[in-house]
Amino acid sequence: MDSHKWSLGFISLAFLFITSSSAEFLIKQVTEGRGIDYNNSYSLTANLGVTTRVLRAERPSSKIVTITSFSVIKDRGEPYESSIFEAAGYKWRLVLYVKGNQKGGINNHISLYARIEETESLPRGWEVNVDLKLFVHNRKLNKYLAVTDGIVKRYNDAKKEFGFTQLISLPTFYNANEGYYLQDTASFGAEIFVVNPAEQQEKVTFISNPPNNVFTWKILRFSTLEDKFYYSDDFLVGDRYWRLGFNPKGDGGGRPHALPLYLYAQGHKANAVVTNTWGAVNLRLKNQRSSNHKQLYSAAWYPIRSGYGVGVNNIILMSDLKDARKGYLVNDAIIFEAEMVKVSVTNIVSA
Repeated sequence: MDSHKWSLGFISLAFLFITSSSAEFLIKQVTEGRGIDYNNSYSLTANLGVTTRVLRAERPSSKIVTITSFSVIKDRGEPYESSIFEAAGYKWRLVLYVKGNQKGGINNHISLYARIEETESLPRGWEVNVDLKLFVHNRKLNKYLAVTDGIVKRYNDAKKEFGFTQLISLPTFYNANEGYYLQDTASFGAEIFVVNPAEQQEKVTFISNPPNNVFTWKILRFSTLEDKFYYSDDFLVGDRYWRLGFNPKGDGGGRPHALPLYLYAQGHKANAVVTNTWGAVNLRLKNQRSSNHKQLYSAAWYPIRSGYGVGVNNIILMSDLKDARKGYLVNDAIIFEAEMVKVSVTNIVSA
């Protein structure tokens, strides 16, 4: 998906002065009002359950919390809880432990969580599945360290808070060369995407020997045909129309010594789900005096567009075709046959 370009204009900040011991520090909270947007400038390829950390230029889309005079609280064990913000239709808070969540036995990392709020109005047995990313701003690079583990978080009455107890190590965070803690200021963020299960799915079924799967095409006055492609009438097999085509003077590498034969996919029948289509076919030049037919098998994915042909440019040598004793050209007529042995049909069904 192409990433949207967001204005970097001035964002008004609400200033909240908090007194702690003998000093004051300022907490700036910015709730971004953007839609959900992944950016292709970064990629997460780790195995599910393995926490990954990737720097990206785009700001978090759900929430940003900036703390100035960070040193005032750097030794506090209790969490900072952000103001309530809305994301994906629900209310949330960020919960930040600046020296680690002691309950989780963490004391050398910053811990950060997203907690769902105001759940009293949700229906009984509610459940919210979330793709959660949490962030630390690298002020030196002006990028955000995105932390995720690829696991969908299942919020419910029994579990209202998820996050990372080891968001970033304290030695890394406080190392001025790293750039996360500069001028006594640090910023954290969140992206909360609700994962709603699909109600429908696209089901592709392969049908062997479908109904009405044999089409016969007889060409009269073969010797009078011009050097161009000729096409049969359309015939319906599965959810799609098909046709045969050939050039009596040859085609491609077989020209002019061999006769070609191709199967073409045409349009879909009314109310069909329009996708590309699997077509496997036995292409035949019928022997009109025996069962010694010329036959070749062809199979391919046919694209959505009409007129795409797959087949062979040498179903028979012209010398064999014109040998009257062999029985393929009789009374200046030939007979082609297409036996559709397998086709795909696509339906939209309940998930």
